[in-house]
Amino acid sequence: MTIDTPAHPPAELRPEPAATARKQPNLGLGRLYLRRFLRNRLAVAGVVILVLLVLFAALGDRLTSYTYTDTDFTALTQPPSGLHWFGTNQGGNDIYACAVHGLQRSLTIAVSVSALTIVLAAIIGSGAAYFGGRVERVTLAVIHFLLIVPSFLILALVSHRLAGDWRVLIVVLTVFGWMSTARVIWSVSTSLRERDYVKAAEFMGVGPLRIILRHIIPNLGSLLIVNLTLGVVATVLSETALSFLGFGVQTPDVSLGTMLADGASTITSAPWLFAFPAGLVVLLTVSMTFIGDGLRDALDPTSVTSAGGRR
Repeated sequence: MTIDTPAHPPAELRPEPAATARKQPNLGLGRLYLRRFLRNRLAVAGVVILVLLVLFAALGDRLTSYTYTDTDFTALTQPPSGLHWFGTNQGGNDIYACAVHGLQRSLTIAVSVSALTIVLAAIIGSGAAYFGGRVERVTLAVIHFLLIVPSFLILALVSHRLAGDWRVLIVVLTVFGWMSTARVIWSVSTSLRERDYVKAAEFMGVGPLRIILRHIIPNLGSLLIVNLTLGVVATVLSETALSFLGFGVQTPDVSLGTMLADGASTITSAPWLFAFPAGLVVLLTVSMTFIGDGLRDALDPTSVTSAGGRR
């Protein structure tokens, strides 16, 4: 006599599948990176500060009736007041209006130079690594030569000779600012050129330029993003130093560097002339540094063991 067992046992007798017993969060890469970035409190603070600075640069001029070129001859070198929130300088210019325009100009230069530098360094560095041979040797020789050239002196001379036009300053800072990043990208790309997807693209007859743009550079995304962020900090410091020494942005235009140069000579008698632009420079560089560190931690593939893993 045989006993037929039911095809479908009762629910209480069924073994609970392991997959449903413990549900693990299945996060996409974007959400995973964002979650890891938000865990970094300093990085979040950097984003908040940067957003406030951008809003100040974009909308700050709507809160005052003065422009950076207006002069008030009845209030020369006046401390902060209800009429001039950040005070005035020796020429009667409103420091608040100058700070808004100076931050606009410094941000424009910094973001433009950093973006152009990353694009140039990515193409040259990954191209040298992919082609190898003579192209690689010549490219590295040029990079090493430019790295030992006193670029700051050349930047100062060229910028001063061309009357401190901020557009020229962007070009000059880009031309002399891509070498270190390109060398790092070349070093990483030498391992990427041996990957299977690159070899498969070559076997399928894909051209070198398309391989570089579609298969090598996209896999450098985390490195490029971090360097783009930190490049803004380096450019702000370079522009500020050049303008402080009189080789960067020239009057009647205004940048944070020119404001620091004007305020340095009166730091004891009129400290507000130096304090406000210096505070903006410090906030900008600190916020971008925090963001860069947070992005480095969030995008570092070696620090992720699983979707829910921790460093």
